[in-house]
Amino acid sequence: MLSEQSAPVIRATLPAVGAAIGEIAERFYHRLFTNHPELLRDLFNRGNQANGEQQKALAGSIAAFAGMLLEHPDTRPDALLDRIAHKHASLGITSDQYKIVHRHLSAAIAEVLGDAVTPEVAEAWDEVYWLMANALIAIEARLYREAGVAEGEVWQRLEIAERHEVTPDVVSFVLRRPDGRPLASFRPGQYVSVQVELPDGARQIRQYSLSTAPGRPQWRITVKRVVGGEEPEGEVSTWLHRNARVGDELTVSVPFGDLVLPEGDGPLLLASAGIGSTPMLSMLDHLATAGSPRPVTVVHADRSPADHAHREELRSLVRACPRAELHLWYEEPGDQAPEAASGQADIGAVELPEGLTAYLCGPLPFMRSTRADLLARGVPAEAVHYEVFGPDLWLGQQ
Repeated sequence: MLSEQSAPVIRATLPAVGAAIGEIAERFYHRLFTNHPELLRDLFNRGNQANGEQQKALAGSIAAFAGMLLEHPDTRPDALLDRIAHKHASLGITSDQYKIVHRHLSAAIAEVLGDAVTPEVAEAWDEVYWLMANALIAIEARLYREAGVAEGEVWQRLEIAERHEVTPDVVSFVLRRPDGRPLASFRPGQYVSVQVELPDGARQIRQYSLSTAPGRPQWRITVKRVVGGEEPEGEVSTWLHRNARVGDELTVSVPFGDLVLPEGDGPLLLASAGIGSTPMLSMLDHLATAGSPRPVTVVHADRSPADHAHREELRSLVRACPRAELHLWYEEPGDQAPEAASGQADIGAVELPEGLTAYLCGPLPFMRSTRADLLARGVPAEAVHYEVFGPDLWLGQQ
């Protein structure tokens, strides 16, 4: 909760800070990486820095957090904080790094806003920062405890037991411990981070969903290669496609992620597009293995049947769930999937049960339109959950 003296200052200055938050974020990262180049090399996603998405995500989260403190002073925005904390934990972020961020963020605000940053304004925005930082530190400490690891010590070496070419741009890897011991369990829908050393010596990190059910001795991740075009090609996904082979070892984190299958027997909607199907596969696999009688509506959209990763596996898992039904859309269906509709996914054409919980994963336009359709049909906002692959540009925009 903001203090009584800071709340009116934040309310008065939030429009100016919000209008300049993009420039503030850009200045912040420039200062941060100038003073700590190892963070860009070995922690932050260089691709997202180059295209500006990380700056937008930082700006959105700070502005959203400050706005929530003003609009709902008695409620902590746990949905926002949990999403960030899980991502931080998967990277091995430690509490002392928040002091580094604070120093450079405060300096960036002062540089951009100049004389408008009086001591009173600086103190109020410091309070916002530390309210957010301390909440994240506490959540991340809990996540590390639950994972059974010390703060930041999330990494382990795993061996590639199997490699499968799923589509021309998608490959899956089955991972195991080199000593043969079973891997830790996880919650359906969670992800791991993978760290690889690139030719220039940088150790870049990316997150990949665990795409099978928990409870097995091995894990599986499914990696879509980010093909270059207007944007640079994906550094880690391209490296994995070209270099990772059976018998090689990868540096992999313990599992994290807040988009997880809820307990209970209520109806579910699992809606995905493209490679966003991977956390849904884990959820469906878990439901099928458990013989769950839950009503499950599965919606998936893709470019074509040939581009649909794990297409036959998805259909098999839906058949294995007693009360599941599958709805497919392909932009180019061809003659391989006569049961699929042509074009973009249309939730309005799907019959939905009352009281469902919805899980969305895929490109942002898909999730925005699907969420809007669900809200229009009376599904409460708190019943719609999502996973973004990459910086969460949706924070504060819902």
